[in-house]
This record gives sequence, C-alpha cells and structure tokens, in this order.
Amino acid sequence: AILTVLSSVKDADFVFLQRSTGLTKGNLSSHLTKLEEAGLVKISKRFIRKKPNTNVALTAAGTRRIADHWDRLERLKSLSQTPDSE
Repeated sequence: AILTVLSSVKDADFVFLQRSTGLTKGNLSSHLTKLEEAGLVKISKRFIRKKPNTNVALTAAGTRRIADHWDRLERLKSLSQTPDSE
C-alpha cells in the first residue's frame, strides 16, 4: 500500500502516508524502515516551522518494483478474463 501511494505522488509526508494507508504510526514506521533498507524508498527528515517532518519518496528501484507489480497484476487479470476452452 505504501509503494502504491508513493507511485501516485512525487513524495509524501508521514501523516499523509498514515492517513492514506490506514496504518498505525508504529506499523508505518516499521514498514518504512524495511522499505528504506531494501532501497525502495528514501526517507528525509527535516523541520518545518520548528516541527519535525518526515518525507518519503520512491527510489528508482522502488519505482521499478511497483511498475513490475502492476504489470504482473495486469497479466493475471488478462489470464482470468480468457474464456475457458471446452
């Protein structure tokens, strides 16, 4: 879900991702750490008006991974729409 959300935007902050995915703060943080370790997302932390802000963006590898995922889903969809031969 995180990669899907990120594939539709340039980047997203933590709160936006939390609201979009419905994950708890802890779960989202854990998943983001794993995605960052896998090289699929880049996380940057900054301050906006003295408030901490975590920003997340897909890496090139993340973009390829989500594109491959959508391609596989489309192939599966086309296979399920093929009429059965009798």
